[in-house]
Amino acid sequence: MPGVTDRVVVVTGAGGGLGREYAMLLAREGALVVVNDLGGARDGSGAGSTMADSVVAEIREAGGTAVANYDSVATEEGAAALIKTAIDEFGAVHGVVNNAGILRDGAFHKMSTDNWESVQRVHLWGGYHVTRAAWPHFREQRHGRVVVATSTSGLYGNFGQANYGAAKLGLVGLVNTLAVEGAKYNILANAVAPLAATRMTEDIAPPEFLEKLPPAQVAPVIGYLVSDECTDTATVLVVGGGSVKRVAQFESAGVYFSEPPTIDGVAEKWSEITDLTGATLGKNPLG
Repeated sequence: MPGVTDRVVVVTGAGGGLGREYAMLLAREGALVVVNDLGGARDGSGAGSTMADSVVAEIREAGGTAVANYDSVATEEGAAALIKTAIDEFGAVHGVVNNAGILRDGAFHKMSTDNWESVQRVHLWGGYHVTRAAWPHFREQRHGRVVVATSTSGLYGNFGQANYGAAKLGLVGLVNTLAVEGAKYNILANAVAPLAATRMTEDIAPPEFLEKLPPAQVAPVIGYLVSDECTDTATVLVVGGGSVKRVAQFESAGVYFSEPPTIDGVAEKWSEITDLTGATLGKNPLG
């Protein structure tokens, strides 16, 4: 089974936590891995090469193949340089795992524009920039795998994470369209909401909950999504603690109004409109 053998995969935010696990597993399975990490703090401040270099050293010591990259995914130039690293070092790029992220948590009424924009730039814009830089290569070779890290905070909401949740759900919208546009080129795009104990979650959930969520539990799902054998696209998964679940949007049977209703008319039918009994998998009526 080819799996990821000799496939060139870029993993962003791979200097620690989940990204490190993804990079290590992919390398063990025979992939040629670009380990990208800016080397900053959890809030995005600072930079350094130590984190990425350390993971690359681990991979090489274990007999794998990897190279480090320290460019910021939050800029078009940084993402272009990252994909160029893959092309220069390995001659191709076959998959990108958009895992890089920062946290700037705070209640919405206290949210600063800077904290909002900083989180969007790394998560949503980062996912866009890296994938956009790789996209021409995917189309030309008629093969590509895109994985983005979404979050249950985006899927379901979480106090203090309006900026993070908005960016993470935005990535789901991105992969939904990439799946459509990439279909005839064998480009697949999927999203994973990981549940894992990392420095990003260390003060968000109780220790007794986090100890049941080792990052290593998530990595095999990422590995499958970038493999040659994967055929799913536009799939959203919640993964952690040994559990792998698909999340999807459904729509109710709803109500049809032959004429524009009054507000009272909508109110009278509201329970029927929102009743999900017998709901079906949603799809774009314009697509």
